[in-house]
Amino acid sequence: MGKIKDFFTDKRFFKTVFSIALPMVIQNGVTNFVNVLDNIMVGRISSEATSGVAIVNQFMFVFYLITFGAVSAAGIFTAQYHGKGDPENVRNTFRAKIIICSVASVVGIVLFIFAGDFFINTFLTETDSGIDPALTFELGKNYLTVMLFGILPYSLTQAYASTLRETDRAIPPMAASSAAVAINLILNYLLIFGKLGFPELGVTGAAVATVVSRYAEFLILFIWVSATKKKSPFFKGAFKSLRVPGTLFRRIVKMGFPIMANEFFWALAVTMRNQCYSTRGLEAVTAISISSTFTNLFNVVYISLGTAVAVIIGNLLGAGEIERAKQTDKKLIAFSIMCTVTVSVILASLSSVFPSFYNTTDGVSSLTTYMLIVYALAMPFDAYANCAYFTLRSGGKIFTTVLFDSVFMWAVVMPVCFILSRLTNVNIHILFAVGQGTDMLKALLGFIILRRGTWAVRLVNDQT
Repeated sequence: MGKIKDFFTDKRFFKTVFSIALPMVIQNGVTNFVNVLDNIMVGRISSEATSGVAIVNQFMFVFYLITFGAVSAAGIFTAQYHGKGDPENVRNTFRAKIIICSVASVVGIVLFIFAGDFFINTFLTETDSGIDPALTFELGKNYLTVMLFGILPYSLTQAYASTLRETDRAIPPMAASSAAVAINLILNYLLIFGKLGFPELGVTGAAVATVVSRYAEFLILFIWVSATKKKSPFFKGAFKSLRVPGTLFRRIVKMGFPIMANEFFWALAVTMRNQCYSTRGLEAVTAISISSTFTNLFNVVYISLGTAVAVIIGNLLGAGEIERAKQTDKKLIAFSIMCTVTVSVILASLSSVFPSFYNTTDGVSSLTTYMLIVYALAMPFDAYANCAYFTLRSGGKIFTTVLFDSVFMWAVVMPVCFILSRLTNVNIHILFAVGQGTDMLKALLGFIILRRGTWAVRLVNDQT
């Protein structure tokens, strides 16, 4: 009983957590709330529009995760160098992020230009649902063409935002993101439906609004950091050259390549799992789009707390406080699960309300409600797995992280989904429940790995 009391009275712990996690919860919450409104506005057009945008966003999601992996690799060093009090090497890690994100953007744009049609077609399965595959393809292609223009500013924004968060400045990214989503929301309303004299562009208008908001977010962060160089010492002189010490860059690449590969293969597995669900028709694609949009809104709590794990534990490890890092990590995981249980109950209780916001079929509405309940049941397990992932990564246990994350998806989850979708006739309800439920086993694997305590490693020393 004493330990529980000590947990809730640890003011230092909660002050640290809230100073880092709360701005991210607000930032991600606002972003995902606007995504919900965007999704609803697109959904008011037609089921084809919802499906077309959802299919493209599946593949954009893979790119976003690769970018996340790129900045995360350098971010491991950023957090530990900041904890050590070494602004010069924090600056070097920032430069590395800029270089890697720029290269990744070019590769992503070229890939989507030449393979976009193929990607969209993999999700189109004709059924008697009443949803037109040809129209879905056309709308998805139009949406993708415009979204390509937002890839570079998105990537550069991640380099700035992650560095600010890892150096204990979570407010600027939150403010920039909030401004961007407000711009996105307003432009969506004007351009999707053609209000106040603007052209009615439908899904193309949704893409234009997103791209404009991406540039706005990047410019806000760039101007903010430029105007506050004293508070952001990593930025002072950052672009006098893009030179990064060879030893550090090699360490970042050595650690970063597996992380980027992990994010790519994990995101690809999630996308392919959804493709397995799509074999049951476009009703399933539409239901996944709607349910995942609302689930992402509720997921912001445990996702933000996972990112807080990376920053807080990374700082402690960089300062050489190994035992304190282990104890703090346990508290962070417990807190994340408690918060997630609360939001999952709310999600389940509202599962039948959310589908009513869309202009879609009764079958899609019923299936969406079912999927939301499944997501809610899985959420506490996902919260533990998410914290385990960031814990392992903060200590530089990259190989273990890859095994835990993407290898698990491809070795366990994907074979089950592939077999059920291709070799059986089980309906989408069973296929979805088993597919999501298998992923929950990762929480058990994370518990087994973390209890050994070998993840807590200081990567930077007094000479680096």
